[in-house]
Amino acid sequence: MPTCYRHPDRETGLSCSECGRPICTECMTMAPVGIRCPDHAGNAAGRRRLRGPAPVIRAQRQLGSTFAPVTKALIAINVLVYLITAVQGQGLNSPGGSLFEKTALYGPLVEHGDWWRLITAAFLHANIVHIGFNMFALWVIGGPVEHYLGRSRFLGLYLVAGLAGSAGALLQSPTGVTVGASGAIFGILGALLILEWQATGKLGGQAMTLIVINLAFSFTFAGISWGGHVGGLIGGILATLAFARWGRGHAAYGRLGFGGALGLVVIAAASVGLAYWKVRGLA
Repeated sequence: MPTCYRHPDRETGLSCSECGRPICTECMTMAPVGIRCPDHAGNAAGRRRLRGPAPVIRAQRQLGSTFAPVTKALIAINVLVYLITAVQGQGLNSPGGSLFEKTALYGPLVEHGDWWRLITAAFLHANIVHIGFNMFALWVIGGPVEHYLGRSRFLGLYLVAGLAGSAGALLQSPTGVTVGASGAIFGILGALLILEWQATGKLGGQAMTLIVINLAFSFTFAGISWGGHVGGLIGGILATLAFARWGRGHAAYGRLGFGGALGLVVIAAASVGLAYWKVRGLA
């Protein structure tokens, strides 16, 4: 791993799009043309090209290598859980068994006290196409967002968006069985939307296009929990805004501070409270 040219003790996969030198999240500045180092974060006019060692690897090309460990770990957990439920169920395309029954999202059982279902359901999937699509999406968009947010904030985002997705699914269908990581993945899309907006000043970019397309699928086809998708999206947007101190900073800067941690706690508590309010009296 290269190290930041201003902080040699910090490994980084980011680099300045102007001079190519590696920089950490504290030193980088988001610009419409990419990430910039402090020396090239000002006006483009009159810039001089600085000499320096080119980064070994650029972060934008690292989706499949040693970067994004949290994204890879989440994919591994989802796949492992799916294999267990496939063995306990009726085969690779028909998971089930005791693990599935004890962890799937079902309103009456949540009201009965099975609160863990609000998060465990995000690691279950209904069939091979379901998990394949979700893990591909997590692989493609999870890596870049993890690079920008950092490991701890990305993990917090994923879990909080998963809880918000469960709350949304229960609001839509409290007596239906819901599984899948889609809520958490929509939360990552929400984070990508805020990051792109802070970098370019526009909301109508690639992230918005992906969100609109996927929401269109959610509302078009039967059997898809659009409530879980919308809930996860809202949770991801709110969590990323909390990381950005509600517009006073940049979501891609720094570490998980008090404000960001408090935001995650508030969103998680609101999601759990909303879910319990919806399922009250179902048991």
